[in-house]
Amino acid sequence: MSITSALAGALSGLSATARQAEILSSNVANATTPGYARRQVSLGSAVLAGQGQGVQVLGVTRDVDRYLLGERRIAQAGSGDRDVRAEFLTRVEQALGTPDSAGSLAARLAAFDQALVEAAGRPESQARLNGIATTARSLAAGLADATDAIQAARATADRQIGDAVGTLNSTLAQLQELNVELRSFTGAGRDISALLDKRQQLVDQISAIVPVREVPRDLNQIALYTAGGAPLLDGSAAVIGFSTTHTITPEMTQASGGLSGITINGRPYDTAGSASPILGGTLGALFAVRDDLAVSAQGRLDAAARDLVERFSSATVDPTLVPGAPGLFTDAGAAFDPLNEAGLAGRLTLNAAADPAQGGALFRLRDGLGAATEGAPGNGTLLTALHDALTGARPLSSAGFAAGTRSFATLTADLMSDASSLRLSAQSEQGFAAAKLTALTDLEAQNGIDTDQEMQELLVIEKNYAANAKVIQAVADMIDTLIRLDG
Repeated sequence: MSITSALAGALSGLSATARQAEILSSNVANATTPGYARRQVSLGSAVLAGQGQGVQVLGVTRDVDRYLLGERRIAQAGSGDRDVRAEFLTRVEQALGTPDSAGSLAARLAAFDQALVEAAGRPESQARLNGIATTARSLAAGLADATDAIQAARATADRQIGDAVGTLNSTLAQLQELNVELRSFTGAGRDISALLDKRQQLVDQISAIVPVREVPRDLNQIALYTAGGAPLLDGSAAVIGFSTTHTITPEMTQASGGLSGITINGRPYDTAGSASPILGGTLGALFAVRDDLAVSAQGRLDAAARDLVERFSSATVDPTLVPGAPGLFTDAGAAFDPLNEAGLAGRLTLNAAADPAQGGALFRLRDGLGAATEGAPGNGTLLTALHDALTGARPLSSAGFAAGTRSFATLTADLMSDASSLRLSAQSEQGFAAAKLTALTDLEAQNGIDTDQEMQELLVIEKNYAANAKVIQAVADMIDTLIRLDG
């Protein structure tokens, strides 16, 4: 081997080990950086004119377990989905309250029940008649407050859908730009590891919103499809369409045209059901909250409100009521129309004829809503009938609950029990999804960068560097010796 060949080989070795040290230090520094994948320098023999000329760097490769990455992304989407659902169902339960809380629906009902009993015992007492009016207003307010909370949650979900769609569109546009850069860099033979890291981070962001399948293409390109098969990125980025609704009322639905659905490149897609391509992430969960979970919760609330209205609207309870006249509880002051049940819980009010706050008179609670003048102050017959109507079992007219015969207290208990049961079930699924995500994230980290192993490799690199440096020193000494001999 000539001195020149030895020097060239040692210099190439120094260059290669320096590159290895650089990549290794990057691995250690980014061991916990999201989206960063372990790099490894690929080396090969440098050959010139059939003669070995040391070592050359062939490139830098990223060590990624594609299967594990895909599973972790699906788990990430699932965890986000369960978080959104559990959060909403917790809000519903809080809006209704628990039986032991002072402002709960059950507590308001118990206060109304007690006020009727007390007034029936002392029908001449204005204070006890006022107690009926106060607790009746409180019961109606409790139903209205729960309605407001549910509709506010729908409006919040709608705004969050808009935000998620905006994030998807901007992220997909960035991915399209990255694909262009990756094609250019790959063709030029440049290191693309940093661009691949950035792309992985962006795909992770998308997969939290909508679970996706990543399909590799030539020149380090990728295509993205939702788990349901809708295209998000294939050459060009898809444009996802959605229109935010600023005010949402109980009767507004997608089917009625009051709420926006979603489009991909102008084509409408289902947001629920097995045909929907967006299920499994936060976007699908937000649509479920707005269009399914909240609608079901409102339906149960309206069913309870309807039952309350109908209990007191019969002439057998209050003989002074004329046909078509509202009973003790009204639909925003008017008689209840069975075809307009949606949102009734938010419109429920005490009949103005018996409500001093609306210009009415308390004696009509005792003498009848249709009474023109005050009757005998000691007559508690109607008050007893009102209490019997509240506590008696009657068949449900609404489809918001399973068919059956219940007292209003039982119906209220069922309403609150359903809310608690749904919340507990959602939190159980949330815990499982979180545990699955944690397990896969930990497994991904274990298969990622092991700093101990990296430091061991650093020792080998240092030895290789030192060996090449010694060769260079030996060559330098030989050249000095030859120069001295020549002189």
